[in-house]
Amino acid sequence: MVVEMLPVDRLHLKHVLQTVGALEATVLRSFGPEGGQVLFTRDTGQAMLSRSGTRILKALRLEYPLARMVVECVWKHSSSTGDGSKTFILLLASLLRMIHTKACKEPNVSHTYSSREAAEAATARRFADELLAFALEDLEDLIAVGVAPYGFCVSWEDFTAKSHPPAAHSDTHCVQKLLASFFHTRLGHTHCDFISNLTCEVLRNWTFINDLPSSALHFVNDNFPALHTPVSGFPISCSRLIEGQVIHRDFAVTCPRTEDQPVKAVVFSGYLQPRILSAGDVLKVGCGGQVAEEKSLVEFSAWSERSLQCVIANLQRLGVSVLLSAVKQSAAVLALAAQARMCVVECISKDELALFAKLSVTTPVSDCWTIESQNVSTLTFCRPILLGVHRYVHVAFHDLEKRVTVKPCSLVICGAGEGQTDQCACAFQDAIRMLLVTFQPMQCVLEPGCVISAGGTFEFLLNHALLQHPRCRCVSNGTKMSTPAVSQLLANALLSVPQQIYSHSARHFLQIQTRILSFLPKDSHTFSVLYKQKSSTSLVQACCTSEFPVADCKLSMHCCRKTDVLSKAFMLDLGLESVSCKYQLLLAVLQCVRSLLRVDMVLHTHSALHAQSRRPADVSSEGSEDEAED
Repeated sequence: MVVEMLPVDRLHLKHVLQTVGALEATVLRSFGPEGGQVLFTRDTGQAMLSRSGTRILKALRLEYPLARMVVECVWKHSSSTGDGSKTFILLLASLLRMIHTKACKEPNVSHTYSSREAAEAATARRFADELLAFALEDLEDLIAVGVAPYGFCVSWEDFTAKSHPPAAHSDTHCVQKLLASFFHTRLGHTHCDFISNLTCEVLRNWTFINDLPSSALHFVNDNFPALHTPVSGFPISCSRLIEGQVIHRDFAVTCPRTEDQPVKAVVFSGYLQPRILSAGDVLKVGCGGQVAEEKSLVEFSAWSERSLQCVIANLQRLGVSVLLSAVKQSAAVLALAAQARMCVVECISKDELALFAKLSVTTPVSDCWTIESQNVSTLTFCRPILLGVHRYVHVAFHDLEKRVTVKPCSLVICGAGEGQTDQCACAFQDAIRMLLVTFQPMQCVLEPGCVISAGGTFEFLLNHALLQHPRCRCVSNGTKMSTPAVSQLLANALLSVPQQIYSHSARHFLQIQTRILSFLPKDSHTFSVLYKQKSSTSLVQACCTSEFPVADCKLSMHCCRKTDVLSKAFMLDLGLESVSCKYQLLLAVLQCVRSLLRVDMVLHTHSALHAQSRRPADVSSEGSEDEAED
């Protein structure tokens, strides 16, 4: 690869601020419960309407590499947690501004322009490194002691509870409120309750017997492309669950049959083809004349057809009446299947075939001559279904007690247009990812399912905890390192989130902050002994000296409820959000800050690849690797 060197851009902190500030101005239009949707138009004239921060950022045409670097960090975080992309940008911009202000006030900054820029960059890097080190050392314990006790835990059993409707302030109602708060920022207030109830219903239907609670979340997340069907042209309220699986293909061969009668199906991952000739088989091939060649072709076609007829006859013997194929079969196979009154579905996606194999507990067959009874699955029915303007294949499975508690189901997601339907589907899958993070224990400190009131409660509480943090902490070598600067910097940056949430009313911001802080003890010494050590004894000591009980080296969230520090009624008014997701968000933002501030310059290159046809045939593999690396 030939690389042409172009001008070099020296990167300063102000350039990073300008880049992140431009991204912040874009996402702020849709931030918070009062935020609106952003409309994008493509060159083709197609419009995209979205409130998802990740979709908005990825839709931007970003030529500056630093901006693409930020979007990549946001995408990696949101793809793992399903949430927080807009808050990510907001916190990132706030931290960078405060680091810039702090770096400019440092006494060792030179007054000459060039050296001043270098000194500011060095100071900013030092703050970024200290912030990340502080977060990795102390942030988890601070959240566990200063934030989590003012929330509560929802259990997995709350998802499987079938009280309709759930009682007010019950755990089941809290689970739906957690989901409704999530969908409120993605789909708006109108449909958030409906989609949250539909999500709970999906998770109840996919709860496996004698398996871990998170298995249902993993299953829905991993198989979501095959589990849902987008339908445009209908309101979101038409979204629903239907029994069984929807295969997103139509019948290639349809035979008249009773739709609701049990049928047997077999899955082919390859082609139905004649048996491969073995050592005793003889097939005459003519030569020396056109008549002989034509006779040989006729003989070969007859032999091939008889061979395929044997395959079809074997399928009939096994009672198979539905053929599901990953590839497009030949016209001869389709004709023979029609004669045998067998239905054929072709070109089924790999994800859908994998899901069918799991639900039917059968293995796809690659060699049609090795089909046995264990490769045949029994279906309750196999029939066409019309969803929107598309016709698909709808199958249902016989109940297997060892598989799931209820029958498998597919999710039909509706929307007024293609963009709205896609937005709803993305929000649904992101909610599943958010729940996965919520129900994962935070390194054995927080119990799974810890939630807290939305509307800035997490930021207000952690701000207070950071300001109450001791002025020094012990590190592994026994020395003490001063932390008020970085803890105060992070504490001030956190307030930018509720400030934007209540940007329409500064008075409302102060009222919520005062109400939340009024629940805190006036003479709190919770953090006076919170020094990070090799083991988790520091957390236990800190909790034992406070009003919060500890059981089995964990904060007992259910015991903390009796303090009634933040009543459920107050929490449900503002909505709920995951504590674990918030913790992961802060770590991701601080890592992004550190990465951005370690970039010194932007090097522009113009490359031209060699044509593959001009490459010599005797080039060694080592040479190819070297060229690829260059």
